[in-house]
Amino acid sequence: MLLQTVSPIQVLGTVVLFAIFLSITAHLAARNVLGAVDPRRALYVGPLPAVVGVVGGAFSLPAFLTVPLALALDAAMFHWSYGRERRVTLAMTAIHVVITVLLGVVIGGVILLFATRPT
Repeated sequence: MLLQTVSPIQVLGTVVLFAIFLSITAHLAARNVLGAVDPRRALYVGPLPAVVGVVGGAFSLPAFLTVPLALALDAAMFHWSYGRERRVTLAMTAIHVVITVLLGVVIGGVILLFATRPT
């Protein structure tokens, strides 16, 4: 099988879109735990886990390495961005994981549904 080649712009676009998606779901998680929060704070949460996900996928790293690293970075960024105690940070991280998985499955399902529609 031939190796696929991608440009740096494509990789950057993937990271940016994934970071935006993770930032939106981080804001939803923070609102769920803290109530009304500044949406700009969530912009700090998304980029590092997005980079870990894209780099891990690009180098075919196993999930048992990348998932804990992404979760640790996610929790660290929640703690840094919102400045809450550890228990609240862990709650936001857990809710962020749930929202991200659920929204990702729904959006992926809708895209798959439209991609397989009859023409």
